[in-house]
Amino acid sequence: MKTSIPKITVKDKQLKFKPNISNYEAAYRDYNLNKLIKDNISLFPENKINAAYNAVDRQVLGPRKNKIAIYHLDQDLNEIKLTFFELYQLSNRFGNLLKSLGVGRGDRVFFFLPRIPELFYGFLGTLKIGAVAGTMFSAFGVQALIDRLADSAAKVVITNKELLPRIKDAKIHLPDLEKISVVEDFAPELSKFSDELHVSQMDMDDPAFMLYTSGTTGKPKGVVHTHRAIIQEHLTSNWVLDLKEDDTYWCTADPGWVTGIAYEILGSLSNGASTVVYSGRFDPTIWYKIVEKYQVSVWYTAPTAIRMLQAAGKQAIGKTDLSSLRHILSVGEPLNPEPLLWAKKTYGLVFHDTWWQTETGSIMIANFPCLPIKPGSMGYPVPGVTAAIVDDNGKPVKPMMEGNLAIKKGWPSMMKTIWRRPKKYESYFIDDWYISGDRAYMDYDSYFWFVGRADDVIKTAGERVGPFEVESALVAYPGVTEAGVIGKPDPIRGQIIKAFVTLNPEIKPSKALVVKLQEFVKKYLAGHAYPKEIEFVKSLPKTRSGKIMRRMLRAKELGLPIGDTSTLEEY
Repeated sequence: MKTSIPKITVKDKQLKFKPNISNYEAAYRDYNLNKLIKDNISLFPENKINAAYNAVDRQVLGPRKNKIAIYHLDQDLNEIKLTFFELYQLSNRFGNLLKSLGVGRGDRVFFFLPRIPELFYGFLGTLKIGAVAGTMFSAFGVQALIDRLADSAAKVVITNKELLPRIKDAKIHLPDLEKISVVEDFAPELSKFSDELHVSQMDMDDPAFMLYTSGTTGKPKGVVHTHRAIIQEHLTSNWVLDLKEDDTYWCTADPGWVTGIAYEILGSLSNGASTVVYSGRFDPTIWYKIVEKYQVSVWYTAPTAIRMLQAAGKQAIGKTDLSSLRHILSVGEPLNPEPLLWAKKTYGLVFHDTWWQTETGSIMIANFPCLPIKPGSMGYPVPGVTAAIVDDNGKPVKPMMEGNLAIKKGWPSMMKTIWRRPKKYESYFIDDWYISGDRAYMDYDSYFWFVGRADDVIKTAGERVGPFEVESALVAYPGVTEAGVIGKPDPIRGQIIKAFVTLNPEIKPSKALVVKLQEFVKKYLAGHAYPKEIEFVKSLPKTRSGKIMRRMLRAKELGLPIGDTSTLEEY
């Protein structure tokens, strides 16, 4: 079942500025990776590279030396400013600190920290000496820490006094962990270390950082990325985020998630962007104040946050001046059409949705500033990326046919391996295709459309229904904040559609509302695609990147094992 949704011709403020890609067709056609590397990336002799050098060190050799690299704000909006030169010095000192602890090339250094400056310069310093950086959310419990630190055989963990007890509780299970370094202890001592550091000149495919993704039933898997990834992260920051020299950029992601690494540390800094980092929790009023105070011009956030901003309404904006915004984007899960249309009406801007995964290392498919947007669509592949919809044998299918969303192997930020699990890594590929695990289709205009994760697609009465389109229909109903949809076994239909719905505070659940929602979805989609059951809930289980955990909804509904929950967070 495919819905017909009209295009929106983008006529918002960013078109007053010439986009970095002003002609998508020409950019895609003329893609030349060697030339792009020569023009955008700093290499050492013999084609050696270092991702952190590209992010920070080369900036201090030019006019950006004293430019603000990071505006760090704590939960009370207390500010720390770090110029590129200061970030260069701190990351060098941190690299020398790690060397004093015996850390060398290939050793794993993991960070268990909130979003504080030490996380950012520590991550960069780790890459500079050729060690492998890993990041972990500060909300992780002891078992989540054991799963990641034991599997990675981490040599050093960087944490703070608040989180230290959890690391100590995990330590007995971590024979490879040699040193626990506490921020409050080492930060005052950093000045004793030299701010001169020999940056390791790495092979393109040497590991740079690793992230653990949550497992459905088993242990989290370690996705390893190389120094080569900086190439794609730099280019997509320029092409998709459209970063320019005078922009102030705000990515709301945590560096425990790949977006926080690719587009809050590496790719964005590599483009010389001044970046806002806010360590507090979501609050619409505070977020708008940050946009106004720092004149944020490019804003990258999650659909969950966008829906929460929509629920807060215009009163949350008040008299706040948001005129600095020129380009806004979303990441984490597909953006429903309704919040996109709301943003157009409220901000005069359209959120440009992006699709990618931890395994891809950078944005793969996006809505570009120079192209019209179809609400709910993923957009087009970035230059150099070949995307297709293929069947289970890796054969491309016709337009409007649902299949596996696949990417041709070989893009610069493709994961190198799954740590210690080569067979798992191989399972991602059919011939030359990386199979994403997402179901999608391509329309006649070559726009890509997300249907659902392969194991989330619902088969009811012989029809396939994507949960995302049902959720989008529900969210379009006035007063509905969010919706999560699953398939529930049924002896007659095979599966029925069940929806879990959160409402605005002023809306009260009722049987009458259930009927109204069902009728609304029938008209919005089709008679067979409405939820037979609707349950009103206070919140939905989500990852820290904002993805609705449908598998958890399904597991609770059916009394099945929930699986790994370490990456869960509720806004």
